[in-house]
Order: sequence, then structure tokens, then C-alpha cells
Amino acid sequence: MSIQHGMGASFYIISRIAVQVWPMPFKLKVPQDRIGVLIGKDGETLRQLQDICGTRIEVDSENGEATLYDEETADTYKAFRMRDVIRAIGRGFSPEKAQSLLDDDLYYEEIDIREFSGKSPRRVMQVRARLIGSGGKTRTLVEELTDCFLSIKGNTVAIIGDLEGLRVAKKAITMILQGSEHSSVYSFLERKRKDLKIARWGF
Repeated sequence: MSIQHGMGASFYIISRIAVQVWPMPFKLKVPQDRIGVLIGKDGETLRQLQDICGTRIEVDSENGEATLYDEETADTYKAFRMRDVIRAIGRGFSPEKAQSLLDDDLYYEEIDIREFSGKSPRRVMQVRARLIGSGGKTRTLVEELTDCFLSIKGNTVAIIGDLEGLRVAKKAITMILQGSEHSSVYSFLERKRKDLKIARWGF
């Protein structure tokens, strides 16, 4: 079997028979309190996102469902990255910061707090407070020492960063979620700071 691409479609060559397969629209949920941010004043943000990726994006403000019509774009890569842009906006990032994910060097990841705390809303709130820290200290330190952006909203921690920083930030966050003392996490981040610089220099 071979695969050929063209005009947004994929052609699968199976036993000398070409079968044309068009991508299906991609749907994802956006929290109700973030729908207005995704759409923007008078629809400005949504129009900007559509212009950037060349993909029609529809948002149902009733059920919070966003639909990307990937098959309508000539740039399938940008359309694919736009999925993470919308996810990031939904998890609390500003549209401007979320659009940084269109940079080839930046990636997005989410961690579900409930995987560590259980489903108790009270326990989730306690763990979330530990991640933020007094006056936002813990979140700020993780961001500054890894050059990543964090958004802690609801049951999730969302991270934007390059591969090296993302790996360290995720480890630090996981340590806190698993109950490590803040001092231990800060020491870990300080140790990794030099490693990150070396990795980013390409050594």
C-alpha cells in the first residue's frame, strides 16, 4: 500500500485501486467560560485564527463545540497545529499566547490533576493550590526556570514550551502532584536549568 497526497486529500493505493479519502472535520470541546475568548469581540479572534490557518472554524456557543474543517485548507500542517491553539485557549491561555504554538519549536501538553488527586473536587482544589503556590510563586518559578507557559484551570494543567523545557516542566509538575515538597521541586528545577541551556545550544 502506498499513500499520495494532494489538494487536502489522501489517495491510498491498494492492489492497484486508488481510493480517495478526504479528511473529516475535527471537533473539540471548549469550556463555556472560554467561548467568548475564542470568538473575540465581534468575532475578531475567530476570524484571525481562520485567516492564519486557512481553515473554516465554527463554534457552537450552546454546547461549546468547535469544529475545524481541515479539508478546506491547502496548509494541512497549520490546520493540525490550530487544534492545539484552540485547546490552549480553552484551557486558559490568551489567544496571543496560544498562537505561539504555530511556531515549529513550541508544543502543547495537558496534565489531568485528577489522575493524581482522585475525583474529589475538594482534593483537586487543594492540589491545584499547591501547583500555584503562595502568591503564584510555584507556577512562576516553573515558568521562569523552564521558559514554558503554564495555565492551571479546572482539573488540568496546560503547558506551552519547547521540547526540552516541556519535559522538565512536566516532571516538576508531576513531582508536586505526587506530593513532593516544594523545596525538592525547586532544587530539581535549579539543577535542570543548566542542562536546559546546554540542550538548547545543541551540545
